[in-house]
Amino acid sequence: MTVGKTSVLVLDCAEPLELADFYANLLDAETRIGSDPDFVEIVGNAGVHLAVRRDHGYAPPSWPRPEDSHQAHLRVLVDPDDMDEAEREAIGLGARPVDTGDSNSGPRDVRVYTDPAGHSFSLAAYPVLRSR
Repeated sequence: MTVGKTSVLVLDCAEPLELADFYANLLDAETRIGSDPDFVEIVGNAGVHLAVRRDHGYAPPSWPRPEDSHQAHLRVLVDPDDMDEAEREAIGLGARPVDTGDSNSGPRDVRVYTDPAGHSFSLAAYPVLRSR
């Protein structure tokens, strides 16, 4: 017998509703709150399934400083022609660019940020998304 399985990446944070709203807006998805208000799912039509969970003792990772490694990294795939617009949208929603030694603007294929709770994520050019 095969057991059905799926997975979801869960990010810990201090304010799950705020972080869920950030990712729902960034990924054009919706939030779903079940019976536990400290656990919020972000679900979208393009296969997006992410969740955030309240951790009352949450401390954001200090990545990219060497004292701590980042705990997870979300890569958001973006059409290469839309990278600048995706960057403006992410920053407008509360993302903060991470200083990686290079500028986070221009034609670069990967741009790195932190979300409002301090988790790292990147916008990455992905040509396969051109099916509009």
